[in-house]
Amino acid sequence: MASFRELLQQAKSNIDEVDTAGGEALLSDGWTLLDVREPDEFEQGAIPGSIHIPRGQLESNIENRIPDRDAHILVVCAGGVRSAFAVQTLEQLGYDNTVSMDGGFNKWKDEGRDWARPRTLAPDQRNRYQRHLLVPEIGEEGQLKLLDAKVLLLGAGGLGSPAALYLAAAGVGTLGIVDMDVVDESNLQRQILHNLDRIGDRKVDSAKKTLTALNPDVDVVTYDVRLGADNILDILPGYDVVIDGADNFPSRYLLNDASVKLGIPVVHGSIFRFEGQITVFDPRQGPTYRDMLPEAPPPEFAPSCAEAGVLGVLPGIVGSIQALEALKLILGVGEPLRGRLVAFDALEMSFREFKLGIDPDNRVTWENRERIDIVELDGLCMPSFVAG
Repeated sequence: MASFRELLQQAKSNIDEVDTAGGEALLSDGWTLLDVREPDEFEQGAIPGSIHIPRGQLESNIENRIPDRDAHILVVCAGGVRSAFAVQTLEQLGYDNTVSMDGGFNKWKDEGRDWARPRTLAPDQRNRYQRHLLVPEIGEEGQLKLLDAKVLLLGAGGLGSPAALYLAAAGVGTLGIVDMDVVDESNLQRQILHNLDRIGDRKVDSAKKTLTALNPDVDVVTYDVRLGADNILDILPGYDVVIDGADNFPSRYLLNDASVKLGIPVVHGSIFRFEGQITVFDPRQGPTYRDMLPEAPPPEFAPSCAEAGVLGVLPGIVGSIQALEALKLILGVGEPLRGRLVAFDALEMSFREFKLGIDPDNRVTWENRERIDIVELDGLCMPSFVAG
């Protein structure tokens, strides 16, 4: 029966090792750094840019975190022991371009090389978001992105309610809500942020109570105002994504023009009786609202929910998809609905996808952002664009 020292010598004899200087050179050449220390060790300090997988979880997590078996991987632990065994395991799993750093993080730090205390989740956050942490595309790094993110919701009504609830539950750190209305009993059929006890309350105040009770990590910023040309450029800057829950065309065109000018993506949603639509308008990477709808239809062809009605659960479906698209944009995962519009029919239980293109006659574009003038549209849809 072999001793631990014999097993270590055997492992080191069958793998490639470099010293700390050699490891630094490999990192300069673009190698991936894998830290296999325990979480408490990693939290005390790590080499910037490292991927952290504790040695005991290596076999089960490596394929999700580093799926490319041809990747060049430098493995580090505290002193070079666990990293040697880790490289041996990685080679058995088919990762052939792996090297252990002898001396490990302790020697790296003692020599004065670059290191930092990585930002990590608090224990209560780790428990709250544990299902996210298990998803390879999210993990702790992704959850920290969510906590740093800022999403603005235009409206705390049918679409804004489910979107806000799921974004808050997911841990989006800052949620801004624009709404100047009060809670009415007729809202409660679909606007699930509110309840009977809050009838007559300002919607933004009701929304803040619900969201902070759901997740105290979330900072809810309220704007009890009508979104207009006089304030939109004061409200939007600093937000990463806007959820469009507007119910009128002037607000949608105003939001479009401001978001194009500022380069902020908008997750658009609309509902009508049993039908809904969702898309992403990203002015830097695809078509915008004016590309899809250069001119607003006559009012008789676009009645509001108050005029035409809506199935109460429909905004829950559409608003949840809006929240999903916002999370994808924040995390940088998947294929957001840029240039694609998804139409949902609740009666048929069908989803249809339509391609959206860029209108060559549209002058309200990211490239022309310096010439966009934000003005009140008053029900019109002429481009707010200054020539010259």
